[in-house]
Amino acid sequence: MTTTSAHIDTFARDHLPPPEQQPQFIFDLPALQFPERLNCATELLDRHVAEGHGDRVCIRAPGGLTWTYADLREKANRIANVLVHDMGLVPGNRVLLRAPNNPMLAACWFAVMKAGGIAVATMPLLRAKELKAIIEIGQVTHALCDAALADEMHHAAMESPQLRQLRHFDYEGPDSLEAAMERASPYFDNVDTAADDTCILGFTSGTTGVPKATMHFHRDVMAICHCWPPHMLKATADDVFIGSPPLAFTFGLGGLLLFPMHVGASTVLLEKAGPPQLLDGIKEFHATVLFTAPTSYRTLAARGVELRRTPLRKCVSAGEALPASTRQLWKEATGIELIDGIGATEMLHIFISHDEGNARPGATGKPVPGYRARVIDDEGREVPPGTVGKLAVQGPTGCRYLADERQKSYVKNGWNVTGDAYVMDTDGYFFYQARTDDMIISAGYNIAAPEVEEALMQHPAVAECAVVGVPDAERGQIVKAFVVLRPGQAGDAAMVKTLQDFVKATVAPYKYPRAVEFIDKLPRTQTGKLQRFRLTQPAEGAA
Repeated sequence: MTTTSAHIDTFARDHLPPPEQQPQFIFDLPALQFPERLNCATELLDRHVAEGHGDRVCIRAPGGLTWTYADLREKANRIANVLVHDMGLVPGNRVLLRAPNNPMLAACWFAVMKAGGIAVATMPLLRAKELKAIIEIGQVTHALCDAALADEMHHAAMESPQLRQLRHFDYEGPDSLEAAMERASPYFDNVDTAADDTCILGFTSGTTGVPKATMHFHRDVMAICHCWPPHMLKATADDVFIGSPPLAFTFGLGGLLLFPMHVGASTVLLEKAGPPQLLDGIKEFHATVLFTAPTSYRTLAARGVELRRTPLRKCVSAGEALPASTRQLWKEATGIELIDGIGATEMLHIFISHDEGNARPGATGKPVPGYRARVIDDEGREVPPGTVGKLAVQGPTGCRYLADERQKSYVKNGWNVTGDAYVMDTDGYFFYQARTDDMIISAGYNIAAPEVEEALMQHPAVAECAVVGVPDAERGQIVKAFVVLRPGQAGDAAMVKTLQDFVKATVAPYKYPRAVEFIDKLPRTQTGKLQRFRLTQPAEGAA
């Protein structure tokens, strides 16, 4: 579907991948029959006020802050007016958003949607060099930044001539965004955007160290609201969402903003969301739906007795593979079955998952309604059940890199090839094996790093671990484990042998780690994803 764009600044449409390099898009659910004109802010925010639900609580935050849907709409309207009338934004301009998860970030995001801009949300911990790269790739023209994160933003702006306008918020001052909002009208007519106008540039979270900008339309935002949430999560307007992923991460944007607002529920936004803050937030705000990564669930499981006394009822794990041991630990600690899922920035959100009643140990699940998936070989042919291969996906969303040659490797024959190695069983369940670049080939054996990690995680001395392949003259590669031990455990030669013997007794002996290195913590992205490439640069020798 190609319609008349509302964008005056045509940068995004001009830099879409050629049609032949884009995936085939599938719209076979009734809910995915979108009109040609669509603004996701109208559907997710203004609709609730128009339907008489403006007084429903929308966002809460520590310190007693509570916004209704009407409050959020008014603030977003004011910011949209500031963007257009004070900062000169025209539809199609890119707006960098920089803040921890807080209500003003949500208001800014919706303001950009309303004004027909393109939101470029960034991780709070990014440095000036990384921000400058994002500004350059996206040709960002405007920025709204939390004052607490102003320093790195200032340095990036000084070296980015294309960034014409910058306003800061969450501080008192005559030049603050809040001061401008006070002068702005609380009314704003949303730009009549096309369903296929780009509204998000989502930057990959950097597990490979080389970020890419993914382009998503207004219809994509609505599509993910109609696929995974109603079929797998099944939340209601009475639910209270909480979680750790940043709103700059599409897992967080969906789970903590889009999905609750689509059903008229409320969300809790925490600027700091480690396990202690999540536990406190669940208690204080009576949260019922939790989004976080497997590492947080492992830590929180120790507080299972307290969590059982809260109304928490739905727990979603994504961002990285969910070990079967973590699923079991959480179920035993809280009585709640984790909802697992795999998504990708390129696909916008989760496309394989399950609900609580259909979970299988070790399985990610089945394709979410609206999506289809298969396992293929290197030539793109579908492989039989039980065969390891590459995961390929189609649905209403898909990969559109912004002017990036890597588009050709992600999309093959109309399918999104995600870079994950999977096995599908005869019942259609998909089982994660590894990232395709995490498959270790040692003396002719194919070894999936996550399988070895899962074996190690079952040992009581291991708190966390990561497994990589390192070069070896005799075997091509050997399995090396980086292990974080629990307090009180000694990282000595005896522990190395103990862990090696344990793995040999747990999985096929040839998969055991021939090298073990004990470290204090694993390198992760802000979203909690393991950065394996940092463990192999430079390549390590055997321990």
